[in-house]
Amino acid sequence: MFKKLLTVALLSLLFTGCASVTMESSELSEQAKQFNPPADGKAGLYIYRSGVFGAALKKDLWVDGKCIGESAPNTFFYEEVNGDEMHKVSTESEFSPNDLNIQTDSGKNYFVRQFIKMGLFVGGAGVEQVSLEKGQKAIGKLEMAKKGNCSQ
Repeated sequence: MFKKLLTVALLSLLFTGCASVTMESSELSEQAKQFNPPADGKAGLYIYRSGVFGAALKKDLWVDGKCIGESAPNTFFYEEVNGDEMHKVSTESEFSPNDLNIQTDSGKNYFVRQFIKMGLFVGGAGVEQVSLEKGQKAIGKLEMAKKGNCSQ
């Protein structure tokens, strides 16, 4: 019995792939990694997902209800929003979206980490704001995903 369970588990691991999404060009990705100030009156939002936990899952991301795209492991998005306003960053999760409200200031960049967590049936997701230093360090190792493709 144990051998059968072990065989099934190993075969499951073998056939479980990583989620992939359409990526931006390396030039656009590298340009975003310069972390330049956003346009006048705007704030920059970097939303990223790093690590391999939940590698087979793609999760939608929205800012103020607008689809930003589907995340996959080791990807990020950059979105300029109106500065000096509250913005809602949301991620698809197991049963309903999880939200983070961020008060932005014009001319500043903000960093949001999307993380995958254990769920009842499938992995869920959450979002949290991280420091400038932590966000820049993480994004330096990631690639930029193409915006605008959400599953819902």
